[in-house]
Amino acid sequence: MSTNYSSEMSIQPMYRDHLFIAIFGKDDERSKRWRLELYNALNDSNYSDPDALELNTLENVIFIKMHNDVSFLIDSQMTLYEHQSSPNPNMPLRGLLYFAQLYQKYISREKNSLISETLRKIPNPNFVVFYNGKALRPDQYDLHLSDAFICEDKSGNFEWTAHVININEKQNLSLQKKCKPLYDYIRFISRINHKKEEDKMTAEAAVREAVDWAIKQNLLEGYIKEQKEEIIGMLLEEYDEQACIRTWQEDGFIKGQQQKAVESAKNLLRMKVLTPKQISEGIDLPLEQVLELQKEIEVAG
Repeated sequence: MSTNYSSEMSIQPMYRDHLFIAIFGKDDERSKRWRLELYNALNDSNYSDPDALELNTLENVIFIKMHNDVSFLIDSQMTLYEHQSSPNPNMPLRGLLYFAQLYQKYISREKNSLISETLRKIPNPNFVVFYNGKALRPDQYDLHLSDAFICEDKSGNFEWTAHVININEKQNLSLQKKCKPLYDYIRFISRINHKKEEDKMTAEAAVREAVDWAIKQNLLEGYIKEQKEEIIGMLLEEYDEQACIRTWQEDGFIKGQQQKAVESAKNLLRMKVLTPKQISEGIDLPLEQVLELQKEIEVAG
């Protein structure tokens, strides 16, 4: 569906998410093929029929800016793909809420009653989060719903897991080789980041240069050329939000939050109860930073 990106449009901050949906989450023949290629790459499968994936995406299910990206049924498995351009420890809870609605839709369609002595079978859940933010993260890691429980619960009786896959430029290279549309998407986003951060281009110049470069490279089979103006509009809207973030940084808000996280990490390291990895995941600091803090503490003695 085409969108009009006029100057009066409200801010669309998650441009990477929108582009990800446009590539993998539409119901046209090309997107179906790309979606199947991504699924095969992730699962080491070799399905050849794009229609074997039944798209059942739910949009705007909780809040306007909180919607699942790509969900489909295949092999009795219900798969949900989300995309995040910043770390989000709340993904397991979001996934639980999304899947509740997906299962409700499935049960209604199958006309299954839950008031029965017969066990109603449902597809297995598979929740994958694609991450390409600036904060350092491992190639792959899991987030657990139990981490959000007010009281610690190690029973495993009530768990929900989000499997996070890092799709930054130098992460998960084997996966990129298996899925050309994902590889093209990563190259395109990385080009914008390099032009902005290393070549010091303005946001608009970086976006336009990357779009022209992607067209010459024929990334995504000409999709970027076909949707050039729409994609530029999506990308440029992102920087309105970044301007807001810079203002918060100048006011010390984000810096204050980061400093609080650092102090919490130091206290936990001194207690020697949790591993650096557990601390990293629990307070949302890169593992490399936690390890550096550990070294500082050990040197200070």
